[in-house]
Amino acid sequence: MGLALRKEKILSAVVESYIRSGEPIGSKALLEETDLNVSSATVRNDLKALDDEGYLRQPHTSAGRVPTKQGYRYYIDNLMQPVILPERLRESMERNIRSSGGAPESILARTASVLSRLTKAAAAATTPSSDEARVHRIRFVSTGRHTSMAVLVTSNGMVKSRLFRCEFVLTPQLLQMFDKAVNEAFAGVKLKDITQGFLQTAASGMGELTLFIPDVLVAIYEAVQEALQINVTVAGQTNLLFSDSYDFDSARNTIRFLSDTKSISGLLNNSRTHMIYLGEESRIPELRHSAVVTARYEIGGENAGAVAVIAPLRIDYRTIMSEVIFAAGCVSRAIGDLL
Repeated sequence: MGLALRKEKILSAVVESYIRSGEPIGSKALLEETDLNVSSATVRNDLKALDDEGYLRQPHTSAGRVPTKQGYRYYIDNLMQPVILPERLRESMERNIRSSGGAPESILARTASVLSRLTKAAAAATTPSSDEARVHRIRFVSTGRHTSMAVLVTSNGMVKSRLFRCEFVLTPQLLQMFDKAVNEAFAGVKLKDITQGFLQTAASGMGELTLFIPDVLVAIYEAVQEALQINVTVAGQTNLLFSDSYDFDSARNTIRFLSDTKSISGLLNNSRTHMIYLGEESRIPELRHSAVVTARYEIGGENAGAVAVIAPLRIDYRTIMSEVIFAAGCVSRAIGDLL
């Protein structure tokens, strides 16, 4: 059940004032900041009611109120208005994220760096999940008379490469034959289905190439195994140590969580299209005093990985949510262009 309109206005004003100043706010200041045409006594009564209902708390007996996690959650779910990012900022974010080069891992590392600088918090990004990923293309790049690079491009935008060496000379004509045979056998196959048994079956169907192809298939298999791993990049951890909204233990615990890439991946890749975890909602003990603002990015119209900002609870949720969602869109476009 929702709050009455006047209480919603008061709660919204308290949250936004506290985000700006970090200080409790009382009834007199609230009347100055809002268009409520009521007495100071009425506002005090509503503040007390919101306190009793768990949305606000009073840090000191004579102080005004500040929001609780429950108050933040109500504000985020019901009252928060999205921010339209300035065009100049959007152009800068897109340009910086795309400047990272041609590999998804580089794009995601750059995205985490951009978000950490913008928000003065920590940021993370996960590579796309490969559960349903397929082989999009395999290319060969000659590196010497007896060596070449097998380059795997997957349907979720991952690019992995492995060098292989052969006793015989790798002529351009032979690499073209490898290219044709390998892509006929592998194109569209799910990465998780490329087992050693699959390789043996593929090799046996390549006719006269069977004797030449084993080293090539080993290189492709190793590239596939690497592509199946979800990687996490994190930036801006030290920002948390200098936040005036964290005590030292809270900052240290959050940084400890950010060193566990498996836990980060599990949290972010289980999130919905975009969402905000507050404290214990993440089910991560180290994050009980933190907020995690996440957004998923898409590749080929399907959810892939995620980007996130990890920060103290007192942050500008409106702006940071918009920045994270836009960054996820930049990642979708940048990785999509690689395919």
